[in-house]
Amino acid sequence: MKTIIIEDEKPAARRLQRMLHELGVEVMTMLHSVEEAVNYFHNNSSPDLIFLDIQLSDGLSFEIFDEIQLDSAIIFTTAYDEYALQAFKHNSVDYLLKPLDEDDLQAAINKFELRFRESGNSSSQSPQNSLSNIDFSRIAQMLGNPIDKNYKKRYTAKVGEHLKLFHVDDIQLFFSENKGTYVNLSNGRNYLIDNKLESVSNELDPEQFYRISRQAIININAIKDMISYTNSRLKVKIDSFNEFDLIVSRERVKDFKNWMNQ
Repeated sequence: MKTIIIEDEKPAARRLQRMLHELGVEVMTMLHSVEEAVNYFHNNSSPDLIFLDIQLSDGLSFEIFDEIQLDSAIIFTTAYDEYALQAFKHNSVDYLLKPLDEDDLQAAINKFELRFRESGNSSSQSPQNSLSNIDFSRIAQMLGNPIDKNYKKRYTAKVGEHLKLFHVDDIQLFFSENKGTYVNLSNGRNYLIDNKLESVSNELDPEQFYRISRQAIININAIKDMISYTNSRLKVKIDSFNEFDLIVSRERVKDFKNWMNQ
């Protein structure tokens, strides 16, 4: 059984590795960031099982699967509260609440091994809680948007000695480039803001804004056209934006269409 841990806190990753070793499960490698995981999976095949922390040092771990298509079973390791855990339950995946408990870990391994055996350990089949069956966008939405959340309405950007104020309705998209986060307006101007794209993603109304990739969050009211793209992806067109192609990954296309139609 090929197993990988994705966890940004190295002591926690090592502790989980030791716990798994005592249960007879050997870990192939430990990865600690979205970037490191993407680079690893570009050059290595899918493991059978991934222990996945939600919040990594450079973003939500779900962003890995915007870039890489894997067919692995997944067990979440999370410190989120009971309300947030509804997201995992609704998606029929296993989860372990931090700090990890040995009995809970054993039960999760037993559950996975049962499904793994039932699948026949075939490359054409995968356990019930495989990545292909998980709605990551729905989980991210529930984790980032608890009940009665007040969504952010304005952002500011420093221009010389001045501060410019932007209402979210006037922002076509947020995007990251060269380690900076920018807002794009309908006049084609881009402004650098202090906020990280990950924090912006958690601050916006999910009915109005959608994160199509690691690099861009779009305003539904700014979309002018959608075009079929290679590998079952979608290209989104927004007026006065030419920095790069706005591509919805294949894994997000279904959820993106549902978002458009809600």
